[in-house]
Formats: sequence, C-alpha cells, structure tokens
Amino acid sequence: MRTPAGVECPYFYGDYFRGKKREECRLIGKAAPPNHWTPDLCRACRIPAITRANACKNLVLEGRVLRQFFGLRRSVEVTAYCLKTAAPVAEPEVGCGQCHLEFEPRK
Repeated sequence: MRTPAGVECPYFYGDYFRGKKREECRLIGKAAPPNHWTPDLCRACRIPAITRANACKNLVLEGRVLRQFFGLRRSVEVTAYCLKTAAPVAEPEVGCGQCHLEFEPRK
C-alpha cells in the first residue's frame, strides 16, 4: 500500500473506507508512546527501499522507533535477519550473500 510519503510499503496499512482514516505500520506495531509509529516516520524509512532492492524470502525485517537528539528527532531503525543462514544481515539491501549463490552465473 502507498504510504503518506508516496512510496509502496508492504508493512503500511491504511483504512479509508467510508471516511475512516486509520493508518498503521505493521512492522513497528503498537509500541507505547513516545516510541509509537506516526505517519511522518515514513518519509525517511528504509523499509520500502529494502523491499524494492531485495526480494529474498529468507530475509526477516524488524523495525523500531529510535529517538535521537534528546528525544526531539525520531527515526525508524531497521534490523535484518536471514532464516537460511540464521545470522543477522549487515546490509539488508544486498542480503546475506549466501541465499542466492545458485543464481550466479558460472565461470
């Protein structure tokens, strides 16, 4: 679904049926304030870029709201984990490097 920032995100949900305006991020969930999700966090979120760059089915993404600069600035912190290698992924856009070895051209 398209986020308030205008990009497609698989974790964003908006219910606008019959005048309702219920929006939520299903990746972050219903965290307690001040670490709750608000629509302004979609502008700088890396999740849509990660899902466009890497479509690996073994990649599990987790997100949480990170407060910086005395709590005045908030952003989404993304961590990734590979189910196949059972290890954290340093660069989610690229992947773990083990899942798609069979698709590389042979020399």
